[in-house]
Amino acid sequence: MNESEFKELADAVFDRIEAALDAGDADIEYDSNGSVLEMEFTDGSKVIVNRHVPNREIWLAAKSGGFHYAMQDGRWFSQRDGSELFARLGELVQMGSGKKLDI
Repeated sequence: MNESEFKELADAVFDRIEAALDAGDADIEYDSNGSVLEMEFTDGSKVIVNRHVPNREIWLAAKSGGFHYAMQDGRWFSQRDGSELFARLGELVQMGSGKKLDI
């Protein structure tokens, strides 16, 4: 995948996350160039989603650890533990907000 294709896929990831969180209890902030999305929950915890263009990965950071996701067969999977991006993000959001969220 080239850089342009990755950026388009990453934009879709960020749009999906934002749409799912619009009804939730998270404050969402983007950095100035839109490559980092930070969610802060009422309990003070944070989840950060970052595009890592050089590696063509989406990175998640939370108190429970950091996760790197690469596109495989049309879905984002962790190279470390095999988890799927949106499933892991749903778990992290639930830990922060106490609410189940389908992303």
